[in-house]
Amino acid sequence: METDIDPRSLIGRKAFDRDGRKIGTVDEVYLDDATGVPEWAAVRTGIFSRDAFVPLAPSTLLDGGLRVPFGRALIRDAPDFGVGRHLSPEQELELYRHYGLPLPAPEPADPPASLSDRDAERGFGRIADQDD
Repeated sequence: METDIDPRSLIGRKAFDRDGRKIGTVDEVYLDDATGVPEWAAVRTGIFSRDAFVPLAPSTLLDGGLRVPFGRALIRDAPDFGVGRHLSPEQELELYRHYGLPLPAPEPADPPASLSDRDAERGFGRIADQDD
């Protein structure tokens, strides 16, 4: 999806499945905590006023609507976490798995410590000579 789009402009847009069938209306947009990039949309499906989370990365804007490249049944079976709350990392992983998407790359860790620093942290010390 376009990365320069204002996430607020997605709210209220119609959402369609891969076959062009309407699945609902975008209710909320969820941003990635680390990057601030729009990552998920909650789409009000109309069935029991339920929101289904859909990934924005493989989705496209087409004719003023959001085209989600998945079938209607898969979208409607997405885990329901409710809207208006923060998605936990575990919930995001569940969504990635549900849609069969590759898991996001982990956040870069601190640069590795030098060998001597790591050894000290692990409790490794110098082996003393017999004469010491």
